[in-house]
Amino acid sequence: MTAGTSLTHGTTTAEHELAALQREHGGPLFALLLRLSDGDRQRAEDLVQETLLRAWQHPEALHADAFDSVRPWLLTVARRLAIDARRARQARPSEVGDEVPENARVTADHAERAAATLDVREAVKTLTPEHRDVLILVYFRGASVAEAAQTLGIPPGTVKSRAYYALRALRRVLPGYATDLR
Repeated sequence: MTAGTSLTHGTTTAEHELAALQREHGGPLFALLLRLSDGDRQRAEDLVQETLLRAWQHPEALHADAFDSVRPWLLTVARRLAIDARRARQARPSEVGDEVPENARVTADHAERAAATLDVREAVKTLTPEHRDVLILVYFRGASVAEAAQTLGIPPGTVKSRAYYALRALRRVLPGYATDLR
């Protein structure tokens, strides 16, 4: 029976040989690659798989009569793969995972911001017209107290007190946003 021909239940001779290689040499390969990968188990496992893949792709190396054991060939391939992987990592910038860098500015999700905007709009509608006018001028349009007083024709002190009571009323209507309204 030749390599690659079916034995039983869809398995081939090559698959059996590969499984035997894994059982016999997997431990020493993993130990070597774990050391060469600075203790990174995932990388070492990936390199073991890549080494066994190379063995599967080159069956002539496994059946060569020049040496008694295939282990030296496997260890050499594994060592070269580890060196190539290390060089590749050093040649490109490090990858960023799911973690957020400490100096990164955290921004809210667009959907959350849109929902908050709708909540605030509905809450502002519950204010009295006097409080709403002051709040819109001072907080949403950026007018100063003096400019709002002049626009509304009321004293600056009244603008300040209406803004204070408008924010207080919003805190009651929007309890989850209370920290944003201070």
